[in-house]
Amino acid sequence: MATDIVAQLADSLAKAGVEEGELSYKGQGRKLDDAKSVEEIVKEIQDFQGLQALRLEGNTVGVEAAQAIAKALETKSEFKRCYWSDMFTGRLRSEIPPALNSLGDALMMAGARLTVLDLSDNAFGPDGVRGIEKLLKSTACHTLQELRLNNCGMGIGGGKILAASLIQCHKSSSAESTPLSLKVFVAGRNRLENDGAIALAQAFQLMGSLEEVHMPQNGINHPGVTALATAMQHNPNLRILNLNDNTFTDKGGIAMAQALKHLHSIQVINFGDCLVRPAGAIAIAETVSEGLPILKELNLSFCEITEEAAVTVAQAVKNKDQLEKLDLNGNCLGEDGCKALRDAMEGMNMSELLGSLSDDEGEPDDEDEDEDEEDDDDEEDVDEEEIEEEEEEEEEEEEEEEDESGVNKFSTPPSAPRPPDVSSFLSFPSPDKLLKLGAKRALLIEQQVDLSNSLKTAEAFLKIASVYKEDNNEVKTAVLDSIDGLLKKAFTTPSFQGYSFVSSLLVLLGLIKSEDKVKPVLVVPGHLQALEHVVRQDYFPKESVAVLEAFMSRNNKALDSCGNAKNNLQTTLQRARPGS
Repeated sequence: MATDIVAQLADSLAKAGVEEGELSYKGQGRKLDDAKSVEEIVKEIQDFQGLQALRLEGNTVGVEAAQAIAKALETKSEFKRCYWSDMFTGRLRSEIPPALNSLGDALMMAGARLTVLDLSDNAFGPDGVRGIEKLLKSTACHTLQELRLNNCGMGIGGGKILAASLIQCHKSSSAESTPLSLKVFVAGRNRLENDGAIALAQAFQLMGSLEEVHMPQNGINHPGVTALATAMQHNPNLRILNLNDNTFTDKGGIAMAQALKHLHSIQVINFGDCLVRPAGAIAIAETVSEGLPILKELNLSFCEITEEAAVTVAQAVKNKDQLEKLDLNGNCLGEDGCKALRDAMEGMNMSELLGSLSDDEGEPDDEDEDEDEEDDDDEEDVDEEEIEEEEEEEEEEEEEEEDESGVNKFSTPPSAPRPPDVSSFLSFPSPDKLLKLGAKRALLIEQQVDLSNSLKTAEAFLKIASVYKEDNNEVKTAVLDSIDGLLKKAFTTPSFQGYSFVSSLLVLLGLIKSEDKVKPVLVVPGHLQALEHVVRQDYFPKESVAVLEAFMSRNNKALDSCGNAKNNLQTTLQRARPGS
């Protein structure tokens, strides 16, 4: 008798689960093809008073079976949690959307208010997202707190549909004064790529309530990473950020470093296998050293980080009392670098927190240096070509001014000179051309530059700065006024991404490498003198000062010719740093 009671109790617990109001068929491997195959499940759903959760993971559910289960759910108004991962194994992809539609329609009809929707490991592609699109937009999801769609193969198209659905849900829920406040978002291994990530970033920024974001292995490059970085800044309660195995490069690393400055609740940062490279790692280290008081785990493994950057990261965690693990495995340290890193951690009595370095890739070879030399050669070629083009253009301008109306210049007076040409100045800058633009030069330049494009803005800044003359007050004033007008407008434009501008500036100055084959300019003192002026202005974000200082303090032959201008800029950056 006692044995029967124990068996009944065990069976009841297996079905009810450990959570209140939960009915579970998890991992039972049932093949549920039609209504007959789910008769027992349907009856138990119908008889379960106060049903709040249904676990169907590890079974395979056909369209007819899903429709029968859905029918039973239509009266379950207290329903909250859908644990429906891995429940379409062996099914045709075309079967999944109608099955999901049926289940979603039932929840909407029941008046359910979901808190958890887990459809991970179903590989349903974009069509599967369409199967839950209506549900996600409905009042049933106004209360959603966890959305788990790991390994679903959504692709770019599915990512865009998902993003649009979340945005619509937030809009409609906000209209009822109960805005969608999603806390956990999981969408690893979905091939979202840049476009999918950018679309979702818009939804994340709008919600501003995320506490956990897991998006590993999605083929996201720095444009998508940068968009996500912007969005994360608007989610101040974020605790876990997992973007493992995407491709940040230095641009994405710097963008994320800027975003992390706003995330004081962050506990786990997983940027492993993201190729943040030395520049990105140093920027992240700067953020870690200045804040993130409750950081527990920092993963920058397999990121092509070299010794200097790795030691900088280690030094940044010095006062992190809650740190549990620092992972820098699989980088490019070499034996000496690994020893230096271990010594640094040991010197802070934190050696036990450093993960294994068994997969270190060794010191980088000399290929990077060869690439630098090639870039320098290309730069010289470009300079010569630009000089020739400038001479040709000036000759053409003179001919046009002399013969603009087609009349022989020797028989009639020359035509009136043409109005100032901003595009000519930006193509081939000179002090004379800048002055000829007149008192409205700042406005004319601002109208010519695409301020939504951080690279174009950085290029325009450097072109204006290139004609700076310390000993010519008229030119100096014209340069600084033009730069102030351009950048003040840029930094107050909502679509302008300040950290992306700084990243582009570092690339153009030759301080970090570009993944988009953007060639550095030939740095002249005027560039640094103008930049020294900019960092003192109120419009320039103070959080970017530390990033600039970190890179300006490194030895770089691109700046060797700038002597005093470089030293003065470094001094100004140190003074302008927050907290200085």
